[in-house]
Amino acid sequence: MQHCALEKDPFPKFDSMATSIEEKRDRIVEEMSLFDDSYERFAYVIEKGKKAEPLPDEYKIDAFRIEGCMSNLWLVPEFTDGLCQYRSDSDSPITRGVAHLLCNLYSGHTPEDVLSVDPIFLSEVGITQHLSSNRRNGLSNVTSKILGYAELQKSQSA
Repeated sequence: MQHCALEKDPFPKFDSMATSIEEKRDRIVEEMSLFDDSYERFAYVIEKGKKAEPLPDEYKIDAFRIEGCMSNLWLVPEFTDGLCQYRSDSDSPITRGVAHLLCNLYSGHTPEDVLSVDPIFLSEVGITQHLSSNRRNGLSNVTSKILGYAELQKSQSA
């Protein structure tokens, strides 16, 4: 992924009440544990995705498209002031919601912090088990891109 220069800041400051990436992860786990079944969890994730600001059309290009998912999914990374920022969008509500969840978690943190949190917690809260194999593949590719971008920024600043 390349560093993209954006005219306006499309990367809102995510979840300012949580100060660390671990606190964000723990908050997601806590929120997801409130739901008794997978349908309620997915409804919550879809609702979160609906509230997310969509990507402007100029970022819905092949350079930002995530392969391996039947739906269209885009991930736009940015590295500003030593922090990784991520935005995503999809034409699938479930994919959009899960990608938004990940972008919210990993945005606003140093590359080292991003690399310190394994997205395995999504399976612990019952998200990945109920995704189709194509959506699981897409989710895996999103997390790989997020972590890969953080690794790239870490290596460039070393």
